[in-house]
Amino acid sequence: MGCTCETCKRSVLLEDFNIKVAAKDELVIALAGNPNVGKSTVFNSLTGLNQHTGNWPGKTVSNARGSYNHKDKKFTLVDLPGTYSLLANSVEEQVARDFICFGKPDATIVVTDATCLERNLNLALQVMELTNNVVLCVNLLDEAKRKGINIDIKKLEEELKIPVIGTCARKGEGLKELMDKVYNVALKIETFTPKKIRYSSNIEYEIEKLLPKLKNIIHDELDPRWVALRIIEGDKTIIDSIYRYMHKEKNIDIEKEAN
Repeated sequence: MGCTCETCKRSVLLEDFNIKVAAKDELVIALAGNPNVGKSTVFNSLTGLNQHTGNWPGKTVSNARGSYNHKDKKFTLVDLPGTYSLLANSVEEQVARDFICFGKPDATIVVTDATCLERNLNLALQVMELTNNVVLCVNLLDEAKRKGINIDIKKLEEELKIPVIGTCARKGEGLKELMDKVYNVALKIETFTPKKIRYSSNIEYEIEKLLPKLKNIIHDELDPRWVALRIIEGDKTIIDSIYRYMHKEKNIDIEKEAN
C-alpha cells in the first residue's frame, strides 16, 4: 500500500498531479464545484496573483493552483475542473475524483450556486462520500436574494453534518469566514462526519458483501463503501486509478479479489 507520511504524500502530489508544495507544513486544499457557480471568482479572490497554470499529467485538462496565507499557515489551493459529478464520465470528472481520492487534500471546498442549490448538492454529496474534510461554500447569495430565495445556512449544516459558509465572492463577502473554517477543518481543530446516502436494500446488501474484501485491498486509504458503489456501477476507471496510484509495484487483481 502507499505510504501516508507527509514526505510521500508530497511526492505523490508532485509526481502524479504536478502540484509542487514547498513547505512541509503547507496545507493543500481542493476547490470543486459545478460550472458557473462562481468557483473561479472564489479561487481568484483567495489567491490573487499567486497563481500557476498548466495541465494535469497525461491530460489536456488545465491545472490551476494558487496560494494564500491565513493565520499562521500557507495554503495551496487547487482549482479542480468544473464538473457536475464525480462519476468519471469525462476526463474532467476523473481528474477531480482522482485528486480528491489520491492527492489527499487536507480539505475540499465545494462551491455551490445559491440560486440552484438543489442541483449543485449532487456533487457535494458525492464528495462527502469520499472525505470527511469538506466545507460547503454557498456562493452568489446576492443573486439568490434578488430572486427571493432564502438559504437557511444553519439548517443546511444540520442536515449535511458539514460546515456551510454563505458567500458573495465577487464582493468579498464571507471569504474570511470560509478561510477560517477551512483552516479548522484542514488542521482538524474541528472534525465532522458528513451525512451518508443510504440506498435501496438490495444495493446495501451488495455493498456489505464487498466491504470486507475491499478493506483488505485498500485498507484505510480510500472509503471502501465508496469503492464498492463504483464497482457495483461497473466503473472500471476507479480500478485503473487504484492500480495507478496505490498499487504501482504490486500485481493485485482488484476485481478478482473483490469477487
